[in-house]
Amino acid sequence: MTDVVVTVPMDRWDEWITEGDLPGDAWSGMESHFNLAGPRPFVQPGERIYIVSRGKLRGYAPLVRIDQGRIWGPGAHDPIGFALVRHGGAVAVTIPEAIRGFRGWRYRFWDYADERPFPNWRNA
Repeated sequence: MTDVVVTVPMDRWDEWITEGDLPGDAWSGMESHFNLAGPRPFVQPGERIYIVSRGKLRGYAPLVRIDQGRIWGPGAHDPIGFALVRHGGAVAVTIPEAIRGFRGWRYRFWDYADERPFPNWRNA
């Protein structure tokens, strides 16, 4: 699997968690878009999009698709942007090591066996 990792900036964390279905929630019928620019990752629907914030892995959600162009925010109609689209199915997990925030995306660099449930994913 080619899972992808993205970062939510610390100062946007509280706003970000109000934008989509959270771990343990039933699917609301809405989709959530994570906007990025630059080269697109080689990731397929069903693979995982992991979220990092405040120095920790917070969890993942299955990728539904990649939309070309940004959906909202600065450069909303930027043709070089893209959005990782998810809906429902988010799972709260973390790994023992800290992860510094970064721009863009990276491929998952740990083994699934390293993942642990993260019941305090919002505030830890």
